[in-house]
Amino acid sequence: MPTRERRSACADRLTGAGRPARRRRAGLLALVSLLLPALVLAGCGYGSRKQETRMPGEEFTPKGRKLSADSLTIGYFPNITHATALVGLQKGFFAKELRGTRLKTQVFNAGPSAMEALNAGAVDIAWVGPAPAVNGFVRSKGRNLRIISGSASGGASLVVNPDRIRSPADVRGRRIATPQIGGTQDTALLHWAAARGWRVDPQTGDGDVRVVRQDNKEIPTAFRRGAVDGAWVPEPVAAQLVAAGGRKLVDERDLWPGGRFVTTHVVVSQTFLDRHPDVVEAVLRGSVRTNAWIAAHREPAKAEVNAAVRRLTGRPLPDDVLDMAWRGVDILDDPLADTLAAEVDHALTTGLLTSADVEGIYDLRPLNRVLAADGRPPVDDAGLAVPGD
Repeated sequence: MPTRERRSACADRLTGAGRPARRRRAGLLALVSLLLPALVLAGCGYGSRKQETRMPGEEFTPKGRKLSADSLTIGYFPNITHATALVGLQKGFFAKELRGTRLKTQVFNAGPSAMEALNAGAVDIAWVGPAPAVNGFVRSKGRNLRIISGSASGGASLVVNPDRIRSPADVRGRRIATPQIGGTQDTALLHWAAARGWRVDPQTGDGDVRVVRQDNKEIPTAFRRGAVDGAWVPEPVAAQLVAAGGRKLVDERDLWPGGRFVTTHVVVSQTFLDRHPDVVEAVLRGSVRTNAWIAAHREPAKAEVNAAVRRLTGRPLPDDVLDMAWRGVDILDDPLADTLAAEVDHALTTGLLTSADVEGIYDLRPLNRVLAADGRPPVDDAGLAVPGD
């Protein structure tokens, strides 16, 4: 198991080499202390103030002798950044590992509702972004969930109207959309603006840049109508804006050492992990197998993702949007814990922090056992693992 003292080059550059882990933990949960009221204001759905609508779930026929649980419910989104879940379910990687344990799914459009379902016991394991994962951990006071794996990196960009914005300096004074107040892309935009000396009120979005919080589904329409001048959004929304005539001004990968930052985590209910560790490990085997297949079959995997999107939403992504979105996302097992810690510093520069503690948000022991069985090295927890890990 990697030691707590070890830090990657990414963490050294972004969080400040030598910064005490305790301060970083305090900062990380502090970020969430802001997200809690923000999410209450925003409601479910990445900034939407409307009621979150869930999509129908699915159920897979079990085959073989069941594991310790009769059934398992997985939650995920029909997004490019959730390719592991989309492909793994469609190709049967998860069902194969779960054998006779009945596999059910629940599809969401946003992280807050997925976390509500996890905390309520309606979902056992879910694919979510970093902000909802941390928020869910804090709301339960560290009792209800753990991050057990990574899933995706990248897939977020600032796309602008090229007739109104030709350079980063032109963003000042413009209306820029983000999917959720206090969310991952919202924090990225505020940090990017602060690095230029611009001031933006993190709660109202007023300032040198006017930050408009909108549902992901509404942003392309607002962009086409000229209601916003650009948007910092995940894939495939960024690609949809480019297809609508936008230009990618900032690829967020360019802002991170090595071009990697966490976009999607796998989280588990703490109760389910305690009661059914064999089932959790089976899901992680399915995740690792899926990610290996995707890495070896990028083009077929892209087609599988779009087939899943079509099945779940009734409409596939156009080829040009799919191609651009797929190029912007890296699928991986590593949760890139150091980059989650680095977001604390981003939040500090935007004035989002108070104080708190997130030690124990990661439990990577099941994943590292799966990786070890494949002869692969363990992944790091950046000093934020379960105490005693």
